[in-house]
Amino acid sequence: MSPDRPAEDEPGPTEWRTGPEPVGVGPWPGGPAAWPDDPRYDPELLAGGDRRNVVDRYRYWRREAVVADLDARRHPFHVAIENLHHDANIGTIVRTANAFAAAAVHIVGRRRWNRRGAMVTDRYQHVHHHADVTALLAWARGEGLGVVAVDNGPGAVPLETATLPRRCVLLFGQEGVGLTPDAAGGADAVLAIAQFGSTRSINAGVAAGIAMHAWIRAHATS
Repeated sequence: MSPDRPAEDEPGPTEWRTGPEPVGVGPWPGGPAAWPDDPRYDPELLAGGDRRNVVDRYRYWRREAVVADLDARRHPFHVAIENLHHDANIGTIVRTANAFAAAAVHIVGRRRWNRRGAMVTDRYQHVHHHADVTALLAWARGEGLGVVAVDNGPGAVPLETATLPRRCVLLFGQEGVGLTPDAAGGADAVLAIAQFGSTRSINAGVAAGIAMHAWIRAHATS
């Protein structure tokens, strides 16, 4: 167990099930004699079956092979979220970033985060830590990445009418309190997601998914 992964954050076996039966596939048909001659495949998975939360393309592949294949086609946007109070939404954000093949997720502030919502996708998604927003912004500037904060505070530009940079960091604040002043002030732009109901804000994990999909619609080709 990683020192940054307390026992209460460990994914449970129910996360790989959609009902009484586990998802995935059983052992490779035909036994060892029929196994593919390809170093990407994991002998243990071929022999015992693959119950992991991966698309069929990666069935039976070694974890390292999955990561390498994803690395060859990740999109040039990053996702960052401030983690001031052990935000339970971070796992969901990591899972969504994996689904959209984000370059990386950046945790800002507290190092520990609740991995349960990630559904084990953090094994395939690059996740980095920055001590504070100043460190994140310095890293982004060094990489030539624009920083686009997402929050519905005063002066924010509607996400629906904005043009997202192709190479950027989408920055989100802590659930409940939103972006810190340093995050909002240090970003190149602050965008807001249109709302039409009575709630003051939407869930941080949902907001991140909407913003990531906006980037996908603007820039993804496959």
